[in-house]
Amino acid sequence: MDDPGFDHSGAGAGQAAAAPAALPVDVRPGAAPDVAPDRAALGILALIACLARLIAPHWRKAIVVVAGLVFEMAFSSALPFSFKFIVDDGLVGQNHRLLITILAALAGGALVVSAVGLLRDFLFARLAAQVLCDLRAAMFAQLQRLSIDFYGRTSAGDVLSRFSGDVGSIETALANAIPWGVLPVLDVCANTALLFWLDWRLALVAMLVWPLCLLGPRIFAPRAVDASYARKQDEGCALALVQENVQSQPAVKVLGLQDEAGRIFGQCNARLAKSVLRVSFFSAMVERSAGVGIMLLQVAVLALGAWMASRGLLSVGTLTAFQALFLNLSLSLAYTTQYIPTLVQAAGGMERVNELFAVVPRVADRPGAAALPLLARGVRFEAVSFGYDEAAPVLCGLDIELAASETVAFVGASGSGKSTILSLLMRLYEPSAGRITLDGADLRAATQASLRAQLGVVFQESYLFSASVAENIRFGRLDASRAEIEDAARAAEIHEAILALPEGYDTQLGERGGRLSGGQRQRIAIARALLRNPRILVLDEATSALDPGTESAINATLARIGRGRMVVSVTHRLAAAVEADRICVLDHGRLVESGRHEELLRQGGPYKRLWEKQSGFTLSQSGDQASVAPEWLRRVKLFEQLDDRLLRLAASFFVAECQPAGRHVIHQGDQADRFYIIVRGAVEVLVADEAGVERRVTILEDGDHFGEVALLHPVPRTASVRTLMQSTLLSLQRRQFELLLEQAPELRERIDSVHLQRLLASDIE
Repeated sequence: MDDPGFDHSGAGAGQAAAAPAALPVDVRPGAAPDVAPDRAALGILALIACLARLIAPHWRKAIVVVAGLVFEMAFSSALPFSFKFIVDDGLVGQNHRLLITILAALAGGALVVSAVGLLRDFLFARLAAQVLCDLRAAMFAQLQRLSIDFYGRTSAGDVLSRFSGDVGSIETALANAIPWGVLPVLDVCANTALLFWLDWRLALVAMLVWPLCLLGPRIFAPRAVDASYARKQDEGCALALVQENVQSQPAVKVLGLQDEAGRIFGQCNARLAKSVLRVSFFSAMVERSAGVGIMLLQVAVLALGAWMASRGLLSVGTLTAFQALFLNLSLSLAYTTQYIPTLVQAAGGMERVNELFAVVPRVADRPGAAALPLLARGVRFEAVSFGYDEAAPVLCGLDIELAASETVAFVGASGSGKSTILSLLMRLYEPSAGRITLDGADLRAATQASLRAQLGVVFQESYLFSASVAENIRFGRLDASRAEIEDAARAAEIHEAILALPEGYDTQLGERGGRLSGGQRQRIAIARALLRNPRILVLDEATSALDPGTESAINATLARIGRGRMVVSVTHRLAAAVEADRICVLDHGRLVESGRHEELLRQGGPYKRLWEKQSGFTLSQSGDQASVAPEWLRRVKLFEQLDDRLLRLAASFFVAECQPAGRHVIHQGDQADRFYIIVRGAVEVLVADEAGVERRVTILEDGDHFGEVALLHPVPRTASVRTLMQSTLLSLQRRQFELLLEQAPELRERIDSVHLQRLLASDIE
């Protein structure tokens, strides 16, 4: 890889920022975390605090639910307490009228409590559903607020696991809160008061139930919380792997990676199984440790009460009522301790949910941010510097002004900062130094909405949604009429193709627009951008993933619809920038040339070298056939000493290969046997460390080449090369190169001595 203009700075690296460590106990973004030494107590208190804040807006329903709980608690305590009067007065005292009155009151109370319980259950079910709805809505709203860097460092599986497993554990805790948590706690409070009213001496002994009940959970609950949090993390990892595997099934099957994928998932699954085991064990210990103490104390209280009754220190009715109340209290405490494991798992889920809320967006509207005026003069980058990682700047002091009706194309090698300029213009990121202005107004002092309302963006990936054709276009402007949608489709030259679909504009496209061709998807995206009537049309490699014929047609459409607008495009394919009013050439984050195509060619600088690198090929309209001009091969060191006849022969030996996105062209460690030229497309060069973790070294694009040493010696490849988009390559096998050398034997020794050491040291093998 010795072509001029290669960027070895590590494309795409360093875009992730460290995740925040703070875990707030409420759901407000950026709230400060509480600090407590007991991890379990903190986790459960955080859960309760979050749920209390979510319940607060629905306080009317909550009051009715609490009133119903108090009524149920009163009856459940009155029933065992009535045993004192039933035994002492009704049975022993032969007061049958009182006995009938008490029993009738209890029967009537049971009916009323049942009716109140049904109403309470219904209201609480509505309350719980609304609370969970609010929580999910708050989480989703937070995702919309977060800056684009968050999605660069967080897997989709991890985000999904917070909506599924984590919210699911909170839902379970909330659903069981009344029968296993709140009502038992109210019963414990009422029963404790009644025990002291019946006999304070026996009640003091009964209060030993508290330390016996709480000692075990205090020991095991913190471990259960830690294990629950680890389980949630491992579930997120497993879900992310499954999602990645599902999305990459074509590559998995073609490359025969089923066993390797199974091995990687097996490791993750084993970690998850270990986490599940730890959660189950410690949760069981929380419940079991409390139950043993409660059962022993029940026997002790019964024995002491029986001894006191035999000595005349309390009546039989009092003993009966006391024992019934104490059994009720013990049962309520048992329910509560059995509920703690559910709370523990929900606390782990809430901790991960709070991590999401704790992320502070890097790009946010300032207080008092003003709306931008409609673009009239232009956009200016003033000494703009930026880096995804502070140690690796991508743009360095960029100064450039874009006129309101100008078409500007940014070109340059991979990693030169082209796409970063668009990201800053769209305010997906903000400059670390300098500023960007629109008609003199600093973008950072304006609202994001007022900026993006003036943008129409067409990405390399069209980002169609699982909705109808009309809805996908309407996403450009939600209040658009059907006529406006159809006008945008006509302008994008896709109207007739839409009408040919089974249900026309109402045809459902499926996930990612899978029912359309690549060119049709891109035209839908163009129509969506046009519907906004944008002042600024942003094109981010808008046609680079299409075949040559489709690319040419869409470029013509883009040129037509761009008239009278500011058009800012980024492309690595210079042929797509030829008609631009101005071409800006970037190199390592700096503007090195600027002008029209013809002017830049006359200057003979970096642009001309890039143009010559990409200009020596012919390509069919479908992109599956290609050839290289013999004179272009002189750019390759290995061919520079061949005469014209041998160059023509060498060019005829090259074979075209059309590779889909995500396909490995070569694997690290394989025996080298061929040399490659990239006619069209882009590939990434990956190097794996001893642990098998791959690291991107660079990106190669149109006109780049790799694998020269394969033509000389069958050495193992020192890196892998994988396509980033559909790519057309030309390859030359070593045995064909040997035929060339047989016709020019004097070249073999010269080539070996001059090039072998350099190639072994620097080439991608």
